[in-house]
Amino acid sequence: MAYGVTPAIAETIGAWWEPRRDHIQPSEFILRQDGRIISSTYSSSPVGRLDPAQTLTLIRFLNERARPASG
Repeated sequence: MAYGVTPAIAETIGAWWEPRRDHIQPSEFILRQDGRIISSTYSSSPVGRLDPAQTLTLIRFLNERARPASG
C-alpha cells in the first residue's frame, strides 16, 4: 500500500499516472526477502489485478521453479 505517490514516483516505478483523476493506477509487486522484485503487474483498469489466491499460486510457482532440480 502506498500513500502520497506523485507522478514522479509513478514514473520511477514504471506505473501509469491518471492525469484526469490525478492518481496512480494499480501497480503490484512481489518482492524477495532482499527487496528485489520477482514479479510486477501494472493495470489501467480493474481487469488484470491480482487477487490473493492468484498471488499465492504465482508465488508457489516461482518458488518451485527456483528450487534446484533433484536427481
